[in-house]
Amino acid sequence: MEGLVPASGAFDADKFEDEHVHGVYDAIARHFSHTRYKPWPRVASFLQSLEDGALVADVGCGNGKYLQVNPKVLMMGSDRSRGLVECCQGMGHDVCLADNLMLPYRSDSFDAAISIAVIHHLSTEERRAAAVREILRILKRGGQALIYNWAMEQQGRRKGFTQQDNFIPWQLQDKFAGGTGQLVMVYNRYYHLFVEGESEKLMELAGGNEIVDSFYDHENWCVVIRKL
Repeated sequence: MEGLVPASGAFDADKFEDEHVHGVYDAIARHFSHTRYKPWPRVASFLQSLEDGALVADVGCGNGKYLQVNPKVLMMGSDRSRGLVECCQGMGHDVCLADNLMLPYRSDSFDAAISIAVIHHLSTEERRAAAVREILRILKRGGQALIYNWAMEQQGRRKGFTQQDNFIPWQLQDKFAGGTGQLVMVYNRYYHLFVEGESEKLMELAGGNEIVDSFYDHENWCVVIRKL
């Protein structure tokens, strides 16, 4: 997979991500949602540490598993996948269809935000930095964001990566695509795997923030940032 994302030259990132990220998640949404039900403890701890009444954006909320972790804050979820938004709505969550690069929120309006395993789906460094800037745009000054991205340095089941840009297969069971049998269809999702220190460099590139904490959790490199 050498040269999966060209370092230079003509490259249509929107088209690439439509095919290898958004289209895939729309196709696998029901199956994906079926496998995502338990909040990660450190994400839950971040949400539970917020003041009562805080307005919190879950940017790339998936099936909404974090939207009810802390009932004392007001969570607003958004996702780029129509299929996952429909999964959220089917569970009674009030979420919207939105692109991380152009969120439908006012500037300086949120007390906090989370972005859990989302930005690694953007195919260029500038787009990843732009996603961070957009999260910072909607935060109030002093507001904090927790950001997770898959790590190149895997300690669990996914090992042996030799490069940062990868297609990672999802085996979709036929029953989740309207079928009745067990036929497996394979969809390849694009990921940019973060190496140690890359999250911090990305926050510096985005600007307008300071790093409060950085750590490794659930095979992700993670940062907490504060808007300046």
